[in-house]
Parts: sequence; C-alpha cells; structure tokens
Amino acid sequence: MPSNVRIHREGSSASDARAARLILEADGRFLDLSEHLRESGAGELSVVQLLAEGWFERARLERELSRGKWRERAAPSTRQVPIEPERVGKILALGKNFREHAAEFGEAVPEEPLVFNKLPETLRADGETVRVPAWYEARFDHEVELAVVIGRAGHAIAEADAMAHVGGYTVANDLTARTLQGQDRNLKYPWFRSKNFEGSCPLGPCLAPRDFLDISGLRVSARVRHAGGAEELRQDSNTRDLIVTVPAAIAWLSRQFTLRPGDVLLMGTPAGVGPLVDGDETLCAIEGLGELRTKIARG
Repeated sequence: MPSNVRIHREGSSASDARAARLILEADGRFLDLSEHLRESGAGELSVVQLLAEGWFERARLERELSRGKWRERAAPSTRQVPIEPERVGKILALGKNFREHAAEFGEAVPEEPLVFNKLPETLRADGETVRVPAWYEARFDHEVELAVVIGRAGHAIAEADAMAHVGGYTVANDLTARTLQGQDRNLKYPWFRSKNFEGSCPLGPCLAPRDFLDISGLRVSARVRHAGGAEELRQDSNTRDLIVTVPAAIAWLSRQFTLRPGDVLLMGTPAGVGPLVDGDETLCAIEGLGELRTKIARG
C-alpha cells in the first residue's frame, strides 16, 4: 500500500477551473481520480467533499486503491489550486509564528496567536503570474508558509483531538504589501489591505492528505529567481520552529468560531522575507509537498 500520496487538480490552464481533473499520485504513479469516482458511482465530488467524507484517510484510501482498475496518466502538466477556491470558506493566517521572523522586524512574539485573514479570491495556482497594482510602488514581499486544510468541522476542539480535523497540507505564499502593512500597523489598523491584493495567496502545487505526511520536521524555504537568471535563497527554516503548533492553532481558533471543511490555516512564515521586483519568480518549497512557483509582474 502507498506511503506517499498527493492530490493534484489538473486543467487546460492554471486559471481555468472548468476543465479541472483530479489526479491521485501514489508512490510516483499518477492515477485518474475523477474517472474512478465516476465509475464507482460517486460522481463529481470536489476535493473538499472528499476530505469531509474521510476519503483520503489511510484505511479508506487503501480500500479504494484495491477496487477496480485505475487508469494511469502522465504527471500533471498544468496545476490548479489543489482545493477548489469556490469551496474555500475562511483563510486564517498566523502572524509572527517563527521567533526569528518576529525578531527581524524588531517585534516580540505574541503572547497568544496573532491571526488575520485573507479572502478566497486571493488564491492563485502554481505557475501563475501575480500582477502588483500599478498604483502600489512600495515594497512587496514573499512569505512561504505551511497551509493546513480543514477536513472535518468542529467548534471548541480539544488540542488532543485537533489533528482528526485536518484534511491535508499544501504550500502557501502569503504575498504582502509590506510598506502598506507597516503604515496600517502604525495607525493601529488591521492588516487587511496589505494581505488581500489580487492574487496575494498562491497555493499548491498539490495536497498531501494528513495520513501521508508527517509535518513534525519539514524544511520550509523560499528562493527568488531574478529575471537575469540569478537565484537567491532567502528563507530556510523547519516546521520544528513553529511557536504555535498545528494542534494548538486549531484548538485556539476553534474557540473563536467553527472551523469547516475547506477552511485553510496559514501557519506563519520564517525569517528572510524580502522585496520582489518585476520579473522575479518566487519558489516556495516545503519538504514532501514540492515547490510553489509564482511570477511577479510590476509596473
């Protein structure tokens, strides 16, 4: 039975959700999940629905893989956001959740989780271009983050039970209008404007179901490839350095409001965030999840 499972949403283009097909990667084999669902009578289920039904839990998935004949496919050539943006409810992000990131801005680690939100319409797929609005000419930064996708609803979840509510994991790039964020912080305004530019939450390239990825010690890194070809490593840390862990974050957030399937939690970014110029490409990577590529256009 597989030890390495990833879910891909493939389409004719990165932004065309109408042509999406679900691909199940199991130990390097790429299998047509959409076709299997139709032939088994399940119909056109979304990734969020599959997570809510526990379809990707180890025992259930192993049973499904033993049923019928799966059609093999080539590796996805064009990836969409791994969970359907129209089915995402809340995107909740933790700020200053790596000590060194707080330190690089001369700030203390919060005594309790610092949370802000991003809108679902900010989601973009692997390989897409994000255009910074022409009116904004100041600093615009990358932030690589582990993204946790909720698979099971819950309110006031005990920390000991929190992982049962996780559906899977992917990579996020919390693109940030840094200068605007600083201005709003000084005015004691929320960070909403600086975190919700069009396309400011690339997500991908795939989804790893909870039972098939141990997140306790994964390398988290971000490189920037400049237009001339030079490449620069800017962020390089490990999930061991998270201040608020995934179970603790779920427990704390679920006391404030109900978490639902399709909600996404961004777990914070390490030190090393930096500005992006026209033509830069960010390569945000988390061990076991692959590399999320985003091109930046400015001016």
